[in-house]
Amino acid sequence: MQEQLGIDGGTAAFVVLATVAMYLTLVLCVRLVGQRSLATMSSFDLGCAIALGAVVGRTALLLDPTLATGVLAMVTLFATQTVLARLRQSRWVDRLMNRPPVLLMAGPTPLTDNLRAAHVAEDELRQKLRLAGVRNLTEVRCVVLERTGAVSVIRQGEPLDPWLFSDVPGAERLRVAAQDEPGPRRPPS
Repeated sequence: MQEQLGIDGGTAAFVVLATVAMYLTLVLCVRLVGQRSLATMSSFDLGCAIALGAVVGRTALLLDPTLATGVLAMVTLFATQTVLARLRQSRWVDRLMNRPPVLLMAGPTPLTDNLRAAHVAEDELRQKLRLAGVRNLTEVRCVVLERTGAVSVIRQGEPLDPWLFSDVPGAERLRVAAQDEPGPRRPPS
């Protein structure tokens, strides 16, 4: 029973190393694939997430997991998440770890190159527009795939504050249309 509960120093170090390595590999894969991997999941995405969890979990817990290796792996995952959350407060680190938002539509026109680069199908874009209550493409000012995988739909007629789009590559397409609107406003400090 002692063997199933305990852990030696070498095994503990390997569990920590394997857990951090798997976590960072997962973050890197999400960074390479993009925000699309964070969006609402299809059945395929859910299956992939479950399989990833099994691979990460099994790797972190080694060949013969014990209660101690399981607890150590879980604590290591939370510690790694906390460290990375603090590091991401730096704008440079955040931009390194996360892809920038992607402009999917400028006005009523879908940007097919951006859709392809973000791994967003036109069917998914149509679904997001319907969920936002859009009845006609002329209602759309722009659509942005956010860093979180969420999709923002901005309607025509609403003033655009350029500051809100300063981190969106290609947003100059929107600023041309916004020249007659009020200038940039900064949120209160």
